[in-house]
Amino acid sequence: MANYKKVSVGEEPRTELHDELGLTGAEISINCLPAGACVPFVHSHKQNEEIYAILGGCGKAVIDGEEVELKAGDWLRISPAAKRQFFAAADSAIKYACIQVKENSLEGYTATDAVM
Repeated sequence: MANYKKVSVGEEPRTELHDELGLTGAEISINCLPAGACVPFVHSHKQNEEIYAILGGCGKAVIDGEEVELKAGDWLRISPAAKRQFFAAADSAIKYACIQVKENSLEGYTATDAVM
């Protein structure tokens, strides 16, 4: 059995990679909102922080009532308790990756977790 799994993601509105990749420590989704669309609900989390990578287009997030403009290349971290909703701009679609991980769970990273 290989120690990796590869999948390709197209232009679906939402692809969750948890099952696709057999993830055990994070949830990752790829999301595409057409121009003028929004995520149809406001949400927060119990334990998971979310990290967003804006892959293309532009729009905004409303986080605890504050508007945060977003464009390709931006990265955004949101704590679990924050209430959030995402919107594509009126004239632009937005494509983003969302990475969910349990807040304060990182014990090692990069060089501290690598075995040379």
